[in-house]
Amino acid sequence: MKKDIHPDYHMITVRMTDGTEYQTRSTWGAEGDTMTLEIDPNSHPAWTGGNRQLIDTGGQVARFNKRFGGLSLSKK
Repeated sequence: MKKDIHPDYHMITVRMTDGTEYQTRSTWGAEGDTMTLEIDPNSHPAWTGGNRQLIDTGGQVARFNKRFGGLSLSKK
């Protein structure tokens, strides 16, 4: 491994949105810094299930049916 080309890898504290903290190694910040998260697996809808809404923007299903509705798989 080449010398002096790799970032400093050190211990930091990560503070989650609910106040819990854990120690990890990172190249972010400096030794002993605290990274405060605004979004984490405890609060983000992608992990929590959030508000699930199916939105048909611009009538995508209607456009599909208009373009391909006359097609059939049976032979005539």
